[in-house]
Amino acid sequence: MKKPPRISLKNQLLVSMPQLTTPHFHQTVSLICQHDDNGAIGVIVNRLTDHRLGDIFEQLSLPVSNLERAEQPVFEGGPVNPELGLVIHAGGEGQWESSMEIGGGLWLTSSRDILGAIARGQGPAHAIMILGYAGWGPGQLESEIRQNSWLNTPADHSIIFDTRIDQKWRQAAQLLGIDTARLSTEVGHA
Repeated sequence: MKKPPRISLKNQLLVSMPQLTTPHFHQTVSLICQHDDNGAIGVIVNRLTDHRLGDIFEQLSLPVSNLERAEQPVFEGGPVNPELGLVIHAGGEGQWESSMEIGGGLWLTSSRDILGAIARGQGPAHAIMILGYAGWGPGQLESEIRQNSWLNTPADHSIIFDTRIDQKWRQAAQLLGIDTARLSTEVGHA
């Protein structure tokens, strides 16, 4: 019997369901950056750290000429490698040393050169800095979706870059026509 093809969730937003109460993922929106037979990697786009981008610039001794960007918040991307800095950005194909295309014009970059450009005011106009990421083993994410822990929807640039932090979870669910105020924590299957 031939195994059905796996559907990739790359470039999808995961919207946590109310019954997902684990501290790292309660009421989160995560962007899936990679998804294949080895598992999935994603970053949370609505959980803040206590850091500002300027703190990162200072830590890396990067000269800052864009003070507005230095005040941008830094996000907590997930529980894996919380010291790893990642930048999610729109555009910039091939511009940075270590970038991975997510899809839909979104990129994940882990190299210092993008941070230097942002500090100088020359980086991508739409970018957020994230520390750490979330990871799922083979089949784990698919299993969590079947257990109603997550909903998924195509990535939306405005949710990632423009929506207020406290509104991202609600707005991402609304992309699916779901009102989070009406969601139940009860799990069941029809």
